[in-house]
Amino acid sequence: MIPLAFLAATGVRVSNELGAGNGKGAKFATLVSVVTSIVIGLFFWLLIMFFHNELALIFSSSEPVLEEVNKLSILLAFTILLNSVQPVLSGVAVGSGWQAYVAYINLGCYYLVGVPLGFFVGWVLHQGVMGIWAGMIFGGTAVQTLILAIITMRCDWEKEAEKANMNLRKWAPDTKQEH
Repeated sequence: MIPLAFLAATGVRVSNELGAGNGKGAKFATLVSVVTSIVIGLFFWLLIMFFHNELALIFSSSEPVLEEVNKLSILLAFTILLNSVQPVLSGVAVGSGWQAYVAYINLGCYYLVGVPLGFFVGWVLHQGVMGIWAGMIFGGTAVQTLILAIITMRCDWEKEAEKANMNLRKWAPDTKQEH
């Protein structure tokens, strides 16, 4: 839930900064949100990596359950890490007005890469749940995170602020701009 809160907050902050014509502010808000989310994700990643043997004890004392959770805990750790960064980058994209790009990237990563990879690793390579999960997380979420990170790093924030200002004038011509 923490990364989803960052998604919303980052989207609003980036859009407000761009709407105010402040490209540097949008870039700074992006940087702060991404770094904070990575730090939080790394904290939980480390927590799961260090306590992977004890993680299932919260829910069960059954030996088969403990063994399966121990096997899957590495995927849980990477899921937590990737899912701490990906929503923030999605929030940046949405706040920047790139909703259509995010939708296409999401569909492509999960349905063209993640699901086929999960199917292949899970059923063809006989890895079961671990293979399906690994395919989705590394084929879907990791690829989406990488693509959004590249787009965000290559963004010209001042140009995005100018585009937001142009859109603001187009959609609200009677509004006076103060900078």
